[in-house]
Amino acid sequence: MEITSEIRQVGGAGFTSTDDAAAYLLSVDGRAAIVDAGCGGHGARLAANIHARGIGPDQVDYLLITHCHFDHTGGAGDLRERFNCAVVAHERDAAALENGDSIRTAAHWYGAVMNPLAVDLKLTGDRNQIVLGKRMVDVIHIPGHTPGSVVYLVESDGQRVLFGQDVHGPLHDDFASDAKAYRQSLARMADLGADLLCEGHFGIFRGADKVRAFIRSFM
Repeated sequence: MEITSEIRQVGGAGFTSTDDAAAYLLSVDGRAAIVDAGCGGHGARLAANIHARGIGPDQVDYLLITHCHFDHTGGAGDLRERFNCAVVAHERDAAALENGDSIRTAAHWYGAVMNPLAVDLKLTGDRNQIVLGKRMVDVIHIPGHTPGSVVYLVESDGQRVLFGQDVHGPLHDDFASDAKAYRQSLARMADLGADLLCEGHFGIFRGADKVRAFIRSFM
């Protein structure tokens, strides 16, 4: 599904599996990044959707993880093998992935086990930047849902596009959620001025007013 001329949805309900959170493909200047990986088990279909956009295995530089939960990361190891890409996640969620923590990653909610996943690039602090082709992708730490939740912000077709996968939460002790940090993170996201939001479970929101309203509805 085309979102901008450079962004497609390639995973999630209707694309891979109803258990998968949405996965997105960003391709710029012949280089590409995948945002999140679903639960796994449908890697061939996800890869086929990516290949259908003319993206080969040697063009994907990054798998950008928004947070450690299984519906976003269970397929990460498979995607790394298929595309030889670097797995990127915030350091505050990296331990849950690298230790294969089925509680923190919520794998047990899916009746699954989280296999240990090495994180190639660990983000630190509140803000980071990743270069994709000639484009800068801003990474903003938004703790609350999980300690290491992040969003990715990029300019595409003159729009500020926000990959904010679990804006809606939920919060749970299993996730080490922090309600106060979550509310602060929602306020921070609402103030980013995004024109387009790619969410993990609620679809695509177009228009700055609609994006802001959706984010603020959870405050």
